[in-house]
Amino acid sequence: MSASAVKQDVHAGLVDDDTRAPQKSVKNYKGFVGGAFSGVTKLAVGHPFDTIKVRLQTTEKSHFRGPVDCLLQTLRNEGFRGLYKGATPPLVGWMFMDSLMLGSLTVYRRLLNDNLFNPRRDLSKPAQLPVLGHAMAGILAGWTVSFIAGPVEHIKARLQVQYQADKSKRLYSGPIDCLKKTFRNHGLRGVWHGLSATLLFRTFFCFWWGTYDIFTRTFRTHTSLSDPAINFWAGGLSAQIFWLTSYPSDVVKQRIMTDPLGPERRFLRWRDAAKAVYRENGWRGYWRGFVPCFLRAFPANACALVAFEGVMRALPE
Repeated sequence: MSASAVKQDVHAGLVDDDTRAPQKSVKNYKGFVGGAFSGVTKLAVGHPFDTIKVRLQTTEKSHFRGPVDCLLQTLRNEGFRGLYKGATPPLVGWMFMDSLMLGSLTVYRRLLNDNLFNPRRDLSKPAQLPVLGHAMAGILAGWTVSFIAGPVEHIKARLQVQYQADKSKRLYSGPIDCLKKTFRNHGLRGVWHGLSATLLFRTFFCFWWGTYDIFTRTFRTHTSLSDPAINFWAGGLSAQIFWLTSYPSDVVKQRIMTDPLGPERRFLRWRDAAKAVYRENGWRGYWRGFVPCFLRAFPANACALVAFEGVMRALPE
């Protein structure tokens, strides 16, 4: 591995540069700061796609003929702002979510590298975490961030499925109102409704971060792309692999999160929601809304990873 490649991997938390003095080791805080920038970037690029995805996932097939029809109806009835409905929770939430996810990912990579995969390495040489280590760190980071992501995505989903153009006719006037009413009527369990489905969904982060490492190494070895270009392509492609593997579980999660709370609740267990999706639309139901999600995955996550890795390289060590 070339010196420039080692330097890039050190900034990204992929390897430990043990050729330096211990007191100059990479600071874990960089991952948390970089993650906040990633979250803002992801929201700006990806939220309109996410709104279309959630609406297709949670409505009857007769409501929208497809993603284009959903987009046109949203623009016609609610204007451009309708595409960013429910954006406030993820604007704040994704900053914390990506900060926690990418910061903890960096920490888990280092812990797994130092304690499991390379505990007795030659300190004169950098130690590279294997693909399995990146996949394991992805699962752990996914589970960690789920405890913040669960309430944020729950509130966001309930706001996104309010179709009334007239605000006075909506059940929730905004994210704070939705949070207050949910907590007042259903307590903390209501706020964290769908947490188990969120944990299951984010277990698939193993595919995201495992393939991100594979793509990064491949581009670095076989191309002359710059570091930001590698981050862009590896980030976008690995995100698409993640969604290809995880999308059915996301559909079930969204159905659970938009299910009425209280006596009207339809899905008491995860499998109840999964069965309902199949009963209503067959196997295709698990992929309803996939097109806008897949289209969103590349640009949103590619730009987010460029922002994250750029901050990682820019911050002092």
